[in-house]
Amino acid sequence: MKIGFISTRFSGTDGVTLEARKWAEVLEEHGHHCFWFAGELFEGEQKGILAPVAHFHDSLNLWINSQIFGRKQSSPKVICEIHKQKAVLKTYIKKFVKLFDIDILLVQNALSIPMNVPLGVALMEFIAETGIPTIAHHHDFCWERSRFLKNGVKKLINSAFPPNLPSISHIVINSDAQQELMQRKSIVSTCIPNVLNFEKQPRIDRARCQAFRETIGLTPKDILFLQPTRVIERKGIKHAIELVKAIDPLRCKLVISHSAGDEGPEHLNWLQKYATSLNVKLILANNIVSDTLPKINGNRMFSLREAYQAADFVTFPSTYEGFGNALLEAIYFKKPVMINRYKIYVQDIAPKGFNLVEMNGKITNTVVQNVEQLLGDSVRCKHVTNYNYNVAQKNYSYKILRKSLLRIVSGFIHSPVCA
Repeated sequence: MKIGFISTRFSGTDGVTLEARKWAEVLEEHGHHCFWFAGELFEGEQKGILAPVAHFHDSLNLWINSQIFGRKQSSPKVICEIHKQKAVLKTYIKKFVKLFDIDILLVQNALSIPMNVPLGVALMEFIAETGIPTIAHHHDFCWERSRFLKNGVKKLINSAFPPNLPSISHIVINSDAQQELMQRKSIVSTCIPNVLNFEKQPRIDRARCQAFRETIGLTPKDILFLQPTRVIERKGIKHAIELVKAIDPLRCKLVISHSAGDEGPEHLNWLQKYATSLNVKLILANNIVSDTLPKINGNRMFSLREAYQAADFVTFPSTYEGFGNALLEAIYFKKPVMINRYKIYVQDIAPKGFNLVEMNGKITNTVVQNVEQLLGDSVRCKHVTNYNYNVAQKNYSYKILRKSLLRIVSGFIHSPVCA
Protein backbone atom coordinates (compact mmCIF):
# COMPACT_ATOMS: atom_id res chain seq x y z
CA MET A 1 0.00 0.00 0.00
CA LYS A 2 1.06 3.60 -0.61
CA ILE A 3 0.54 5.49 2.62
CA GLY A 4 0.51 9.28 2.75
CA PHE A 5 1.59 10.86 6.03
CA ILE A 6 0.10 14.35 6.57
CA SER A 7 0.83 16.90 9.29
CA THR A 8 1.78 20.53 9.81
CA ARG A 9 5.44 19.53 10.24
CA PHE A 10 7.64 16.46 9.85
CA SER A 11 11.00 17.77 10.97
CA GLY A 12 13.07 18.14 14.11
CA THR A 13 12.69 16.31 17.41
CA ASP A 14 9.08 17.00 18.40
CA GLY A 15 6.97 14.06 19.56
CA VAL A 16 4.68 13.93 16.52
CA THR A 17 7.62 13.83 14.10
CA LEU A 18 9.50 11.20 16.10
CA GLU A 19 6.46 8.95 16.40
CA ALA A 20 5.60 9.33 12.71
CA ARG A 21 9.07 8.13 11.79
CA LYS A 22 8.64 5.03 13.96
CA TRP A 23 5.31 4.26 12.30
CA ALA A 24 6.85 4.66 8.86
CA GLU A 25 9.72 2.35 9.84
CA VAL A 26 7.30 -0.38 10.92
CA LEU A 27 5.11 0.04 7.82
CA GLU A 28 8.06 -0.05 5.41
CA GLU A 29 9.47 -3.14 7.14
CA HIS A 30 6.25 -4.87 6.07
CA GLY A 31 6.39 -3.80 2.45
CA HIS A 32 4.34 -0.60 2.47
CA HIS A 33 5.56 2.66 0.90
CA CYS A 34 5.42 5.93 2.83
CA PHE A 35 5.12 9.46 1.44
CA TRP A 36 5.09 12.80 3.24
CA PHE A 37 3.03 16.00 3.12
CA ALA A 38 3.62 18.92 5.51
CA GLY A 39 4.59 22.55 5.87
CA GLU A 40 8.10 21.41 6.81
CA LEU A 41 9.76 18.13 5.87
CA PHE A 42 12.84 16.15 6.87
CA GLU A 43 15.93 17.60 5.22
CA GLY A 44 16.44 16.03 1.80
CA GLU A 45 13.07 14.23 1.82
CA GLN A 46 12.13 13.49 -1.80
CA LYS A 47 9.08 11.25 -1.37
CA GLY A 48 6.54 13.91 -0.66
CA ILE A 49 5.18 17.42 -1.14
CA LEU A 50 6.32 20.45 0.84
CA ALA A 51 3.38 22.83 1.31
CA PRO A 52 4.51 25.80 3.46
CA VAL A 53 0.88 26.93 3.91
CA ALA A 54 0.30 23.76 5.96
CA HIS A 55 2.78 24.86 8.63
CA PHE A 56 1.46 26.38 11.85
CA HIS A 57 4.07 29.13 11.43
CA ASP A 58 2.71 30.19 8.03
CA SER A 59 2.15 33.96 8.24
CA LEU A 60 -1.51 33.83 7.21
CA ASN A 61 -2.16 30.97 9.62
CA LEU A 62 -0.58 32.94 12.47
CA TRP A 63 -2.86 35.87 11.64
CA ILE A 64 -5.91 33.60 11.53
CA ASN A 65 -5.02 32.12 14.92
CA SER A 66 -4.58 35.60 16.41
CA GLN A 67 -8.09 36.48 15.24
CA ILE A 68 -9.96 33.37 16.38
CA PHE A 69 -8.43 32.16 19.64
CA GLY A 70 -9.25 33.96 22.86
CA ARG A 71 -12.35 35.48 21.24
CA LYS A 72 -16.02 34.56 21.41
CA GLN A 73 -16.69 35.59 17.82
CA SER A 74 -14.70 35.98 14.62
CA SER A 75 -15.25 38.48 11.84
CA PRO A 76 -16.57 37.51 8.39
CA LYS A 77 -13.15 38.46 6.99
CA VAL A 78 -11.43 35.80 9.11
CA ILE A 79 -13.97 33.15 8.14
CA CYS A 80 -13.46 34.07 4.49
CA GLU A 81 -9.67 33.74 4.82
CA ILE A 82 -10.01 30.34 6.50
CA HIS A 83 -12.05 29.04 3.57
CA LYS A 84 -9.69 30.58 1.00
CA GLN A 85 -6.73 28.90 2.68
CA LYS A 86 -8.71 25.68 2.97
CA ALA A 87 -9.25 25.66 -0.79
CA VAL A 88 -5.52 26.14 -1.41
CA LEU A 89 -4.69 23.28 0.93
CA LYS A 90 -7.27 20.97 -0.64
CA THR A 91 -5.56 21.54 -3.99
CA TYR A 92 -2.22 20.55 -2.44
CA ILE A 93 -3.74 17.44 -0.85
CA LYS A 94 -5.37 16.36 -4.12
CA LYS A 95 -2.04 16.80 -5.90
CA PHE A 96 -0.27 14.75 -3.21
CA VAL A 97 -2.76 11.87 -3.42
CA LYS A 98 -2.73 11.84 -7.22
CA LEU A 99 1.05 12.25 -7.67
CA PHE A 100 1.95 9.34 -5.39
CA ASP A 101 -1.21 7.29 -6.00
CA ILE A 102 -1.93 7.26 -2.25
CA ASP A 103 -4.08 4.37 -0.96
CA ILE A 104 -4.33 5.42 2.70
CA LEU A 105 -3.91 8.78 4.43
CA LEU A 106 -2.18 8.73 7.80
CA VAL A 107 -2.89 12.09 9.43
CA GLN A 108 -0.58 12.92 12.32
CA ASN A 109 -2.30 15.30 14.76
CA ALA A 110 -3.56 17.65 12.01
CA LEU A 111 -7.13 16.49 12.75
CA SER A 112 -6.57 16.55 16.50
CA ILE A 113 -5.46 20.01 17.57
CA PRO A 114 -6.21 23.24 15.66
CA MET A 115 -2.69 24.49 15.08
CA ASN A 116 -3.72 25.06 11.46
CA VAL A 117 -7.52 25.31 11.20
CA PRO A 118 -7.64 25.57 7.37
CA LEU A 119 -5.58 22.37 7.07
CA GLY A 120 -7.94 20.47 9.37
CA VAL A 121 -11.01 21.69 7.49
CA ALA A 122 -9.38 20.89 4.12
CA LEU A 123 -8.59 17.36 5.27
CA MET A 124 -12.08 16.83 6.66
CA GLU A 125 -13.72 17.91 3.39
CA PHE A 126 -11.31 15.94 1.20
CA ILE A 127 -11.83 12.74 3.21
CA ALA A 128 -15.61 13.21 3.25
CA GLU A 129 -15.75 13.87 -0.50
CA THR A 130 -13.46 11.03 -1.60
CA GLY A 131 -14.03 8.43 1.12
CA ILE A 132 -10.28 7.75 1.07
CA PRO A 133 -9.28 5.33 3.86
CA THR A 134 -7.68 7.39 6.62
CA ILE A 135 -5.91 6.72 9.87
CA ALA A 136 -6.09 9.71 12.21
CA HIS A 137 -3.35 9.51 14.82
CA HIS A 138 -4.27 11.81 17.73
CA HIS A 139 -1.47 12.90 20.07
CA ASP A 140 -3.55 15.53 21.89
CA PHE A 141 -6.91 17.22 21.47
CA CYS A 142 -8.05 20.84 21.47
CA TRP A 143 -10.05 20.37 24.67
CA GLU A 144 -6.82 19.43 26.44
CA ARG A 145 -5.24 22.86 25.77
CA SER A 146 -6.66 25.94 27.49
CA ARG A 147 -5.52 28.29 24.74
CA PHE A 148 -7.86 26.61 22.23
CA LEU A 149 -10.97 26.43 24.40
CA LYS A 150 -12.13 29.99 23.80
CA ASN A 151 -12.43 30.59 20.06
CA GLY A 152 -14.62 32.30 17.52
CA VAL A 153 -15.05 29.33 15.16
CA LYS A 154 -16.47 26.65 17.44
CA LYS A 155 -18.52 24.95 14.73
CA LEU A 156 -15.52 24.55 12.44
CA ILE A 157 -13.28 23.27 15.22
CA ASN A 158 -15.91 20.92 16.61
CA SER A 159 -16.53 19.43 13.17
CA ALA A 160 -12.90 19.02 12.08
CA PHE A 161 -10.91 18.31 15.25
CA PRO A 162 -11.51 15.44 14.91
CA PRO A 163 -14.18 14.69 12.30
CA ASN A 164 -16.51 11.73 12.72
CA LEU A 165 -16.40 10.16 9.24
CA PRO A 166 -16.93 6.51 8.27
CA SER A 167 -13.64 6.15 6.37
CA ILE A 168 -11.49 7.32 9.30
CA SER A 169 -9.95 4.92 11.80
CA HIS A 170 -9.01 6.87 14.94
CA ILE A 171 -5.95 6.08 17.05
CA VAL A 172 -5.17 7.69 20.43
CA ILE A 173 -2.13 7.35 22.66
CA ASN A 174 -3.72 6.96 26.08
CA SER A 175 -6.83 5.55 27.75
CA ASP A 176 -8.05 8.95 28.96
CA ALA A 177 -8.14 10.30 25.38
CA GLN A 178 -9.97 7.17 24.28
CA GLN A 179 -12.69 7.74 26.86
CA GLU A 180 -12.96 11.48 26.15
CA LEU A 181 -13.24 10.91 22.40
CA MET A 182 -16.11 8.51 22.93
CA GLN A 183 -17.91 10.78 25.40
CA ARG A 184 -17.49 14.00 23.41
CA LYS A 185 -17.78 12.73 19.83
CA SER A 186 -19.18 9.18 20.05
CA ILE A 187 -16.05 8.09 18.19
CA VAL A 188 -14.63 4.61 18.77
CA SER A 189 -10.82 4.56 18.76
CA THR A 190 -7.87 2.23 19.17
CA CYS A 191 -5.30 3.00 21.86
CA ILE A 192 -1.70 2.58 20.70
CA PRO A 193 0.86 4.02 23.14
CA ASN A 194 4.05 5.66 22.01
CA VAL A 195 6.76 3.09 21.39
CA LEU A 196 10.49 2.64 20.84
CA ASN A 197 12.48 -0.15 19.26
CA PHE A 198 13.36 -1.91 22.50
CA GLU A 199 14.12 -5.02 20.45
CA LYS A 200 17.46 -3.42 19.53
CA GLN A 201 19.80 -2.25 22.28
CA PRO A 202 21.21 1.26 21.74
CA ARG A 203 24.80 1.58 20.59
CA ILE A 204 26.91 3.95 22.63
CA ASP A 205 29.54 6.16 21.01
CA ARG A 206 31.52 7.32 24.03
CA ALA A 207 33.64 9.68 21.96
CA ARG A 208 30.52 11.50 20.72
CA CYS A 209 29.15 11.64 24.27
CA GLN A 210 32.37 13.21 25.46
CA ALA A 211 32.32 15.63 22.53
CA PHE A 212 28.78 16.70 23.41
CA ARG A 213 29.70 17.39 27.02
CA GLU A 214 32.78 19.37 25.98
CA THR A 215 30.84 21.36 23.39
CA ILE A 216 28.36 22.59 26.01
CA GLY A 217 31.20 23.48 28.37
CA LEU A 218 31.11 20.64 30.91
CA THR A 219 34.13 19.29 32.76
CA PRO A 220 34.61 15.57 33.58
CA LYS A 221 33.49 16.26 37.16
CA ASP A 222 30.22 17.93 36.18
CA ILE A 223 26.90 16.09 36.49
CA LEU A 224 24.66 16.50 33.44
CA PHE A 225 20.94 16.65 34.18
CA LEU A 226 19.10 16.46 30.85
CA GLN A 227 15.66 18.03 30.35
CA PRO A 228 14.75 16.48 26.95
CA THR A 229 11.67 18.61 26.20
CA ARG A 230 10.51 21.82 24.62
CA VAL A 231 10.61 24.92 26.80
CA ILE A 232 6.95 25.33 27.69
CA GLU A 233 5.34 25.77 31.08
CA ARG A 234 3.60 22.40 31.30
CA LYS A 235 6.98 20.63 31.09
CA GLY A 236 7.64 21.72 34.69
CA ILE A 237 11.24 22.76 34.05
CA LYS A 238 11.27 24.98 37.13
CA HIS A 239 11.18 21.76 39.21
CA ALA A 240 14.28 20.49 37.42
CA ILE A 241 16.03 23.75 38.31
CA GLU A 242 14.99 23.31 41.94
CA LEU A 243 16.28 19.73 41.96
CA VAL A 244 19.70 20.81 40.68
CA LYS A 245 19.79 23.59 43.28
CA ALA A 246 19.00 21.10 46.06
CA ILE A 247 21.68 18.59 45.03
CA ASP A 248 24.76 20.59 44.03
CA PRO A 249 24.47 23.72 41.88
CA LEU A 250 28.26 23.88 41.47
CA ARG A 251 28.70 20.42 39.88
CA CYS A 252 25.22 19.84 38.47
CA LYS A 253 24.25 21.48 35.17
CA LEU A 254 20.75 21.46 33.69
CA VAL A 255 20.75 21.01 29.92
CA ILE A 256 17.61 21.60 27.83
CA SER A 257 17.65 19.85 24.46
CA HIS A 258 14.71 21.51 22.67
CA SER A 259 13.64 25.04 21.78
CA ALA A 260 10.56 26.91 22.99
CA GLY A 261 8.57 25.79 19.94
CA ASP A 262 5.15 27.21 19.11
CA GLU A 263 4.38 28.86 22.44
CA GLY A 264 6.91 31.69 22.31
CA PRO A 265 9.97 32.72 24.38
CA GLU A 266 8.24 34.19 27.44
CA HIS A 267 8.54 31.09 29.62
CA LEU A 268 12.18 30.58 28.61
CA ASN A 269 12.98 34.13 29.68
CA TRP A 270 11.33 33.46 33.05
CA LEU A 271 13.22 30.18 33.53
CA GLN A 272 16.55 31.82 32.79
CA LYS A 273 15.89 34.48 35.43
CA TYR A 274 14.71 31.83 37.90
CA ALA A 275 17.81 29.68 37.35
CA THR A 276 20.05 32.72 37.80
CA SER A 277 18.31 33.60 41.07
CA LEU A 278 19.08 30.08 42.37
CA ASN A 279 22.66 30.07 41.01
CA VAL A 280 21.83 27.13 38.76
CA LYS A 281 23.66 26.76 35.45
CA LEU A 282 21.01 26.40 32.71
CA ILE A 283 22.40 25.35 29.32
CA LEU A 284 20.29 25.61 26.16
CA ALA A 285 21.49 22.97 23.71
CA ASN A 286 18.76 23.21 21.07
CA ASN A 287 21.16 24.97 18.70
CA ILE A 288 23.41 21.90 18.59
CA VAL A 289 20.85 19.09 18.99
CA SER A 290 19.21 18.22 15.70
CA ASP A 291 17.98 15.36 13.53
CA THR A 292 20.25 16.66 10.75
CA LEU A 293 23.97 16.04 11.05
CA PRO A 294 26.81 16.84 11.18
CA LYS A 295 26.77 20.67 10.97
CA ILE A 296 24.28 23.50 10.66
CA ASN A 297 25.54 27.04 10.06
CA GLY A 298 29.02 25.95 11.05
CA ASN A 299 27.95 24.56 14.45
CA ARG A 300 28.88 21.02 15.38
CA MET A 301 25.63 19.08 15.63
CA PHE A 302 24.61 16.16 17.81
CA SER A 303 21.60 13.87 17.67
CA LEU A 304 19.06 13.72 20.47
CA ARG A 305 20.20 10.18 21.22
CA GLU A 306 23.74 11.47 21.82
CA ALA A 307 22.39 14.05 24.27
CA TYR A 308 20.65 11.25 26.18
CA GLN A 309 23.75 9.07 26.19
CA ALA A 310 25.88 11.93 27.48
CA ALA A 311 23.51 12.56 30.40
CA ASP A 312 23.93 11.36 33.97
CA PHE A 313 20.30 11.87 34.92
CA VAL A 314 17.07 12.76 33.10
CA THR A 315 14.41 15.08 34.50
CA PHE A 316 10.80 14.84 33.30
CA PRO A 317 8.69 16.88 35.75
CA SER A 318 5.80 17.56 33.36
CA THR A 319 2.44 18.56 34.77
CA TYR A 320 0.63 17.21 31.69
CA GLU A 321 1.53 14.87 28.81
CA GLY A 322 -0.51 13.05 26.20
CA PHE A 323 1.89 10.18 26.80
CA GLY A 324 5.54 11.06 27.40
CA ASN A 325 8.00 10.19 24.64
CA ALA A 326 10.91 11.55 26.63
CA LEU A 327 10.26 9.01 29.40
CA LEU A 328 10.55 6.09 26.98
CA GLU A 329 13.67 7.59 25.44
CA ALA A 330 15.36 7.97 28.82
CA ILE A 331 14.50 4.38 29.69
CA TYR A 332 15.73 3.18 26.28
CA PHE A 333 19.12 4.82 26.84
CA LYS A 334 19.19 3.35 30.36
CA LYS A 335 19.22 6.60 32.29
CA PRO A 336 17.77 7.14 35.78
CA VAL A 337 14.69 9.37 35.67
CA MET A 338 12.84 11.75 37.94
CA ILE A 339 9.20 12.07 36.85
CA ASN A 340 6.21 14.04 38.02
CA ARG A 341 3.09 11.95 38.54
CA TYR A 342 1.03 13.51 35.75
CA LYS A 343 -2.39 12.04 34.99
CA ILE A 344 -1.54 9.74 32.06
CA TYR A 345 1.57 8.47 33.82
CA VAL A 346 -0.51 7.50 36.84
CA GLN A 347 -3.29 5.90 34.76
CA ASP A 348 -1.41 4.12 31.98
CA ILE A 349 2.35 3.96 32.63
CA ALA A 350 3.01 3.58 36.36
CA PRO A 351 0.89 0.40 36.64
CA LYS A 352 3.41 -1.34 34.36
CA GLY A 353 5.81 -1.38 37.34
CA PHE A 354 8.66 0.99 36.48
CA ASN A 355 11.21 1.99 39.13
CA LEU A 356 11.49 5.79 38.81
CA VAL A 357 12.05 8.69 41.18
CA GLU A 358 8.55 10.13 41.47
CA MET A 359 7.50 13.59 42.58
CA ASN A 360 3.99 14.81 43.33
CA GLY A 361 4.00 18.39 42.09
CA LYS A 362 7.03 19.56 44.07
CA ILE A 363 10.64 18.72 44.93
CA THR A 364 10.76 17.22 48.43
CA ASN A 365 13.65 16.02 50.58
CA THR A 366 12.67 12.43 49.71
CA VAL A 367 12.89 13.17 45.99
CA VAL A 368 16.32 14.75 46.42
CA GLN A 369 17.59 11.83 48.52
CA ASN A 370 16.37 9.27 45.98
CA VAL A 371 18.13 11.08 43.15
CA GLU A 372 21.34 11.40 45.18
CA GLN A 373 21.28 7.67 45.98
CA LEU A 374 21.14 6.76 42.29
CA LEU A 375 23.88 9.22 41.39
CA GLY A 376 26.09 7.93 44.18
CA ASP A 377 25.62 4.18 43.62
CA SER A 378 26.51 3.06 40.09
CA VAL A 379 25.64 -0.60 40.79
CA ARG A 380 22.17 0.26 42.01
CA CYS A 381 21.67 2.70 39.15
CA LYS A 382 22.59 0.05 36.58
CA HIS A 383 20.22 -2.46 38.19
CA VAL A 384 17.34 0.06 38.14
CA THR A 385 17.90 1.18 34.54
CA ASN A 386 18.19 -2.41 33.26
CA TYR A 387 15.01 -3.32 35.10
CA ASN A 388 13.15 -0.36 33.55
CA TYR A 389 14.41 -1.31 30.10
CA ASN A 390 12.98 -4.81 30.47
CA VAL A 391 9.60 -3.48 31.63
CA ALA A 392 9.46 -1.11 28.64
CA GLN A 393 10.49 -3.91 26.27
CA LYS A 394 7.41 -5.88 27.32
CA ASN A 395 4.98 -2.96 27.10
CA TYR A 396 6.25 -0.30 24.67
CA SER A 397 8.27 -2.02 21.96
CA TYR A 398 7.63 -2.11 18.21
CA LYS A 399 5.77 -5.40 18.57
CA ILE A 400 2.94 -3.47 20.28
CA LEU A 401 2.76 -1.07 17.34
CA ARG A 402 3.00 -3.81 14.71
CA LYS A 403 0.13 -5.77 16.20
CA SER A 404 -2.39 -2.91 16.17
CA LEU A 405 -1.28 -0.72 13.25
CA LEU A 406 -0.79 -3.54 10.75
CA ARG A 407 -4.19 -4.96 11.66
CA ILE A 408 -5.83 -1.60 10.85
CA VAL A 409 -3.94 -1.27 7.56
CA SER A 410 -4.81 -4.85 6.66
CA GLY A 411 -8.47 -4.06 7.31
CA PHE A 412 -8.29 -1.24 4.78
CA ILE A 413 -6.60 -3.50 2.21
CA HIS A 414 -9.51 -5.92 2.31
CA SER A 415 -12.23 -3.26 2.42
CA PRO A 416 -14.40 -2.49 -0.64
CA VAL A 417 -12.93 1.05 -0.80
CA CYS A 418 -9.43 -0.27 -1.49
CA ALA A 419 -10.47 -3.24 -3.62
